Amino acid sequence: MEKVKSEVEAANALFEANKKLTAEISKVIIGQDETVKLVLTAIFCQGHCLLVGVPGLAKTLLINTIASALNLNFKRIQFTPDLMPSDILGSETLDSGRNFKFIKGPIFANIILADEINRTPPKTQAALLESMQEYSVTIAGNAYPLEKPFFVLATQNPIEQEGTYPLPEAQLDRFMFNLKLDYPSFQSEVDIVKATTSSKLSTASPVLSGEQIKGFQELVRKVPVADNVVEYAVQLVHKTRPASANANELAKSYLEWGAGPRASQFLVLGAKCNALLNGKYSPDIEDVKAVVLPILRHRIVRNFKAEAEGITVDDIIKKLL
Repeated sequence: MEKVKSEVEAANALFEANKKLTAEISKVIIGQDETVKLVLTAIFCQGHCLLVGVPGLAKTLLINTIASALNLNFKRIQFTPDLMPSDILGSETLDSGRNFKFIKGPIFANIILADEINRTPPKTQAALLESMQEYSVTIAGNAYPLEKPFFVLATQNPIEQEGTYPLPEAQLDRFMFNLKLDYPSFQSEVDIVKATTSSKLSTASPVLSGEQIKGFQELVRKVPVADNVVEYAVQLVHKTRPASANANELAKSYLEWGAGPRASQFLVLGAKCNALLNGKYSPDIEDVKAVVLPILRHRIVRNFKAEAEGITVDDIIKKLL
């Protein structure tokens, strides 16, 4: 009974902490409430995010502000065509005593901003794979663990295709969410201009520590889920697979490949966290629907017919629902 009571108290604490976090971040970031909520959801689920949007939508500022509000160590890596894996991970050098010494790269931080991740070749992109999945870095046969909590928040520009290298499917699958940032509304843009052109600029104060975040991550995994919610999430993923017995007619017509099991896992985890952030103690089907778009949109591949008819991935997912 005491255990149940403590977990309920922890759930209430997460609900209150999220409200404080959102209020603190909104001092700096205007008009991106849904994006902020989903990034925080990914962080509490121990997931990574890919943010896709045109320049000037405050992608970098958003990540920097969240790092400040979470009181975590933050590093920015600008991805360029000449970036090498050692520029991210670090390298071994000879010290004065002629002994090899490992010099840590910028990957050794709590929050990593991988800015314009599609501007670097696949060899360098792949340097992130082990750290995103295993939370460690291997150099010259030696494994170096990364300090937790650890998140990779990557940005990508969708309109500049020259000099870019599309992320391979294996890399995309490591990201829990693919978030599309759109232009702000008229009123939001007015508020942004007023806030950023005055002499006083707002900043976010720390709200949570790394230890508290790790505690909330453990709490999310403990949340009970009804079988029908898990089955709904798995069934939804199966509908996207053209060769599956449960495939939707839409998937058979317009999809080349469907989502893998990691999508089902993230749907359930995301639903758990979404429930907690809304003051509930267990997720329902609506919580799964709340996270389905950013989880599936980078895990399903359209076929030529869908591209020729101008049907987007988001269109297909919405019709599957």
